[in-house]
Amino acid sequence: MITALEVFTTVVVGVMVGVEFSVAFVINRILDALPGDSGQLGRAHGGRMLGAVMPFWYIGSLVLSAVWAVTEWHHSGAGLVVTAAALLVVSVVMSILLLVPINNRGKAWTPENRPADWKEQLHRWDRYHYVRVAVIVAAFALLAAALT
Repeated sequence: MITALEVFTTVVVGVMVGVEFSVAFVINRILDALPGDSGQLGRAHGGRMLGAVMPFWYIGSLVLSAVWAVTEWHHSGAGLVVTAAALLVVSVVMSILLLVPINNRGKAWTPENRPADWKEQLHRWDRYHYVRVAVIVAAFALLAAALT
């Protein structure tokens, strides 16, 4: 049962990393290259869609990692899992304090109502997101290393 928890947790975090990596380095670049207002509208839609799912994914990943750490506390690799869980806490805090406020504004923007500094706000979100991706990649790597 413990092995199933370890593998499931690693897969859940790994898929989350893949989605967030794709948003950072593929999807947003594609959207930014679209003509006219299409990119901004696409980002707003993505903010609504992923904004509805990602809180559960981030919190779920953190809970799974915490359960893994508790159940395997006295075994080898527990330190890696605890560190991964701490990094996931950092990612959740970053999300709540830095990324979600920008996302909540941006998901309601249209070409008619967006603020004058909308591009700067999206670029700020991107910079924070790059850091968050690095944090969750590190957490994933630690969970993967703990499997061995």
